[in-house]
Amino acid sequence: MKIEKDTVVTLKYKVSDAQGKLLEAAAEPMAYLHGGYENTLPKIEEALDGKETGYQTTLVLSAEDSFGERDESLLQTMPKKDFPPGVKVGGQLRGRTPDGREAIFNVVKIKGDTVMLDGNHPWAGQTLRFQLNVIDVRAAIQEEIEHRHVHGAHGHHH
Repeated sequence: MKIEKDTVVTLKYKVSDAQGKLLEAAAEPMAYLHGGYENTLPKIEEALDGKETGYQTTLVLSAEDSFGERDESLLQTMPKKDFPPGVKVGGQLRGRTPDGREAIFNVVKIKGDTVMLDGNHPWAGQTLRFQLNVIDVRAAIQEEIEHRHVHGAHGHHH
């Protein structure tokens, strides 16, 4: 079966930086609903469109085509007293950007009574290399199409 709109694509992947340093290797395959549902990066969908099980490729994507450029306005400093006990570097918190959008903030530094947060994706501003290996392609079920994401193994569970 070819990868096209409303197919479920299951793949193994590795992500490296421009220098080849491994950033992430999926322990389990990832499944996504193909066809513009924003379940993966548009350039990945574009590269896989029309391909079949067994297809392998390596994509080099600019920051613009992956997780965006760094936005320094997403760096925030807050008093440690405003956080729950046990806040640690590497932790994640939900918050709001300066323009009011909900975002995930990573705790990047704790200095004395101050916590520094970063709302950028950890890979923002980087050129990334994606190694992709398509291990399965199937037709999506109607419920997956309606919910705009994959259900079941390697997908979303309700």
